[in-house]
Amino acid sequence: LDMGFEPQIRKILREVPSQRHTLFFTATWPKEVRKLADDFLNRPYQVQIGNRDELKANADITQIVQIVGNDKMSRLTAALREHRVGNPPDRRGLIFCGTKRMCDQLERDLSRDGTKVVAIHGDKDQRQRDEALDNFRSGRVALMAATDVAARGLDIKGIILVINYDPANNTEDYVHRIGRTGR
Repeated sequence: LDMGFEPQIRKILREVPSQRHTLFFTATWPKEVRKLADDFLNRPYQVQIGNRDELKANADITQIVQIVGNDKMSRLTAALREHRVGNPPDRRGLIFCGTKRMCDQLERDLSRDGTKVVAIHGDKDQRQRDEALDNFRSGRVALMAATDVAARGLDIKGIILVINYDPANNTEDYVHRIGRTGR
């Protein structure tokens, strides 16, 4: 809801029966999104784990912060080797980038070095996104570069490493990004 899909959701809901069950699943539940969701819900029942007003990362996720300079790409490839991403193929890695351009650049650079990688972002058409996700989910490709379009809603087993190549814009986006692992 907070990523700009509200008009599409409203359009869909106009076409479905008003007597329905609507389910929301979310790792975060900010006040703004709660207000939007109230428009869609009728006598909601909420199951909540933890404090919804306190943003907190999954405690099972090991977080390592590395400040890097001009050697960012070499540090990235070293981290991929260290965590054996793709070896075996079900050891998947996800790299978050701040721009679509950076996703495409990483895909080109890593592919040129022999790494199987796909990129996913908002400028890819639906067929390209579906193909990339299918290759990543199936293990044909063990590494995906993505913008925050992949930070929410993906439940792909075997993601053992999430790298924030570019920092998240805010704490909530960061929590969603790292939440792709630890599942």
